[in-house]
Amino acid sequence: MHLNRRRNARVDYDGKPLRKPADTGTWASIRETLKVGIQALLIALVVRTLLFQPFNIPSGSLVPTLLIGDYLFVSKYSYGYSKYSLPLSEYIPIQADGRIWGADPKRGDIAVFKLPKDNSTDYIKRVIGLPGDKIQMIDGVLNINGKAVKRERIADYETTDPYGQPTKVPQYMETLPNGVVHRVIERDGDNGFWDKTELYTVPPGHFFMMGDNRDNSTDSRDLANVGYVPFANLVGRAEMIFFSIDEGTPAWQVWNWPAHVRWSRLFTTIH
Repeated sequence: MHLNRRRNARVDYDGKPLRKPADTGTWASIRETLKVGIQALLIALVVRTLLFQPFNIPSGSLVPTLLIGDYLFVSKYSYGYSKYSLPLSEYIPIQADGRIWGADPKRGDIAVFKLPKDNSTDYIKRVIGLPGDKIQMIDGVLNINGKAVKRERIADYETTDPYGQPTKVPQYMETLPNGVVHRVIERDGDNGFWDKTELYTVPPGHFFMMGDNRDNSTDSRDLANVGYVPFANLVGRAEMIFFSIDEGTPAWQVWNWPAHVRWSRLFTTIH
């Protein structure tokens, strides 16, 4: 080695300045952090696409089963996979109506689906009608294939009216033909707008979905806005509530959790 003309600048044998060795420990740490981060993102994407996807409930259409402020896991594998199982499916320019590893939903399941009207908005309702079923509401009573579904009046449900005032509304235990029992409420008694309907015949490959809050649910009874739901549009089955907080309280405000989290609803299965 010899000295360059620049003072104190050291060079190697071919005249090029020597460089300070890189801090290999620091770069190795950065690379490892990036590697772990990418792996975590890939795992999260796989879990969200193939196994479980979180959703939150923004409306009261499934009261009393699901409340505004509930956060739940939906199993993506329950009904197999379609185009709509993928994230951002509305931007995928592929027209695909089939499913792989498809499994038909059962009557009484609570399922998330893409709204047929736009194939992008996530809706959640209860599966009431299967392909070929004839569905009708007669004076507030659900009829399936010409038979009235059994319902039993139980204690009134405490809720709020459209003006936010406390009120009580009729509540029933409804037993579907396959034995699934769940609660429904009739905010307007048996005289609500959708308590007397036409006779619906569910087309092949479609399902009839309804909310448990019968007088406050836009569902398959409204053919113009929801209608019959194609099998391909099903996203998954609601399985478990993992978090729940009072309506109007943002979940990120952790300082409000002690007073506003619905602790009794955490980690409860959905029926």
